[in-house]
Amino acid sequence: MRNRELNGSSVILILLAVLILGKAEVYIVTLEGEPVISYRGGVSGFEATAVDSDSDEKIDVTSELVISYAHHLEKRHDMLLDMLFDQGTYKKIYSYRHLINGFAVHLSPEQAEILGRAPGVKSVERDWKVRKLTTHTPQFLGLPTGVWPTGGGFDRAGEDIYRGKCEIDPNTKRDFCNGKIVGAQHFAEAAKAAGAFNPDIDFDSPLDGDGHGSHTAAIAAGNNGIPVRMHGFEFGRASGMAPRARIAVYKALYRIFGGFVADVVAAIDQAVHDGVDILNLSVGPNSPPAATKTTYLNPFDATLLSAVKAGVFVVQAAGNGGPFAKTLLSYSPWIATVAAAVDDRRYKNHLTLGNGKILAGICLSPATHANRTFTLVAANDVLLDSSAAKYSPSDCQRPEVLNKNLVQGNILLCGYSFNFVVGTASIKRVSETAKSLGAAGFVLAVENASPGTKFDPVPVGIPGILVTDVSKSTELIDYYNVSTPRDWTGRVKSFKAVGSIGEGLRPILHKSAPQVALFSARGPNIKDYSFQDADLLKPDILAPGSLIWAAWAPNGTDEPNYVGEGFAMISGTSMAAPHIAGIAALMKQKNPHWSPSAIKSALMTTSTTIDRAERPLQAQQYSGSETMSLVPATPFDYGSGHVNPRAALDPGLIFDAGYEDYLGFLCTTPGVDAHEISNYTNSPCNYTLGHPSNLNTPSIAISHLVGTQTVTRTVTNVAEEETYVITARMAPAIAIETNPPAMTLRPGASRKFSVALTVRSVTGTYSFGEVLLKGSRGHKVRIPVVAMGYDR
Repeated sequence: MRNRELNGSSVILILLAVLILGKAEVYIVTLEGEPVISYRGGVSGFEATAVDSDSDEKIDVTSELVISYAHHLEKRHDMLLDMLFDQGTYKKIYSYRHLINGFAVHLSPEQAEILGRAPGVKSVERDWKVRKLTTHTPQFLGLPTGVWPTGGGFDRAGEDIYRGKCEIDPNTKRDFCNGKIVGAQHFAEAAKAAGAFNPDIDFDSPLDGDGHGSHTAAIAAGNNGIPVRMHGFEFGRASGMAPRARIAVYKALYRIFGGFVADVVAAIDQAVHDGVDILNLSVGPNSPPAATKTTYLNPFDATLLSAVKAGVFVVQAAGNGGPFAKTLLSYSPWIATVAAAVDDRRYKNHLTLGNGKILAGICLSPATHANRTFTLVAANDVLLDSSAAKYSPSDCQRPEVLNKNLVQGNILLCGYSFNFVVGTASIKRVSETAKSLGAAGFVLAVENASPGTKFDPVPVGIPGILVTDVSKSTELIDYYNVSTPRDWTGRVKSFKAVGSIGEGLRPILHKSAPQVALFSARGPNIKDYSFQDADLLKPDILAPGSLIWAAWAPNGTDEPNYVGEGFAMISGTSMAAPHIAGIAALMKQKNPHWSPSAIKSALMTTSTTIDRAERPLQAQQYSGSETMSLVPATPFDYGSGHVNPRAALDPGLIFDAGYEDYLGFLCTTPGVDAHEISNYTNSPCNYTLGHPSNLNTPSIAISHLVGTQTVTRTVTNVAEEETYVITARMAPAIAIETNPPAMTLRPGASRKFSVALTVRSVTGTYSFGEVLLKGSRGHKVRIPVVAMGYDR
């Protein structure tokens, strides 16, 4: 009996443990004590491992000092958890040792409270989700003639910038690397602990399950001159920005749920450990973190600050919440925040009706046979039987519900429903349906468009067109109905409407490019989650992010129209960020000792604010009727301007900043708690800038200007001796003056200049301007200025 009682007790104990874990969540914990990147000694038996923030030195992860101190930190993490909780009631997921000192752990909210009160624990934050911010561009950016030759030609452009290590596929026992991919690792422990991970869908390996990672990596560093072939047509030859750079893959985003910050932080920590030079983050938070009000202070941004301290250039997508103000998802000054531009390609097609009307549309498709028209048949009129109505037959997703005898040789008319918006229907599937029924082509008509619906052209193998304008779709439907006689039951007696589809395979090049894409997130930047304006301009720079051709994972499901394909043409600030990452690789190759802020400065100060037609940049925006229009763009749309890679390689002057400067910015920002700064940076607030606008960035932002305020900037000459004349201009509501009017700098020399802004009139809106430093040897260094004036 005693044995049976003991067994029963054991079962109860196990169930209790399961119940606790069932309630559990993932928490990110930071502890007192320096991580490897900033440890300067003081712990008995362990010598300093800190990296000098003013040098280009990287962490030597192979040194015994680093290995032993990192092991010491992990041992402390384990001891703390073992001391507080019973084995089996929690699960440690990661130890963070190199960039932050802490760990991710899966435990109950009650345990998290206990952990937060424990000695030596600085912060405990519940993990939160992040999401993806989802060929021709090298020529559009001038790379083959302007930049690649200086890097040794396309065959060496960006060579050997990335490096990493490889995981082994548990099924094939082979690693995931090749001559191009030199590192492949995945991070999903937090996702697994949260119950979000499905190994059958998400792949428990570095293998790309949705296509997003392949696409962004190819934009940054895909090989040169790769033919983009689909449906028997070559759309051109694609290349990454730095075609000879090596790629290290750190997979922390997945098909359905996106990702978790604990996994992303682990991936970043590992990447810096592996010695990568550039981090591309086409990712942003789903929602604000729970435990901090400051946008710059959370485990994610703190980890990136340490990465920058380690000499890593960090690029992040601005977000896809545009065109509305304050929709940015990237806030911190140590990150290069990238907005998305529409480049000079436009894909158009047309449908010619039997009544002579020509309706515009889009689709990368061949034309129907020349000099011929084809009968138009609507999907709802060619159903095999009435029971098919329950399958939304007008979507044309199921060929088995349509009558092949009535469709064959004709143009199939389909309706663009909400199913296409949510991804349960696709244009690719319409094309496959039409092809399987022997149709001469298809038309997909948009009868109702929700505000903000984005229509991108899709490559298809048969003649096809998407008519996106609702009024044009109405014209098509009216013509079809008038031309299609029916009996008293509504059944078609004969199909009399005819039409032909034009060829939409080749792009039309526009001089109005670049434009700020409608979806690209906009400033002003915010300093806290109460949406208070920050004294820091974001985004930083604009790069191509609309309709970008790049590699795709054939099993990728992120875009239904490209399932099974090796290439995809998609849009998002996710596509803009790797353009900057790749260009930064070229710059790092030419200037290996430049700091991350020097690279960012060179990109920003040499960017352009005019388009190909020599007119000021425009931004796509909604007009009053919720249709898209073009408006003059501002720095809140494009930051400093559109990237100019050729000029960025030779900027003349740079605005440099380091770890101490970023700490000063944090300590000077009103409303930021010094204790919170110490929690995330392990540094006291013993250095301030007077005002956050004094951070040495290649932009000036003052969100609350009263009277006159003077900010200072320091420039360093990275070219030969040159004399610069300094001028400034500003919108009339704010007066602007610079001092000195000119200065001469020898190679490597640094000089300060000041910019005084004075309120002339209070308008309730931001005023925009710029400071221009024009050099005697031809360099032009431009920084944007934004300010809003107040009475007090």
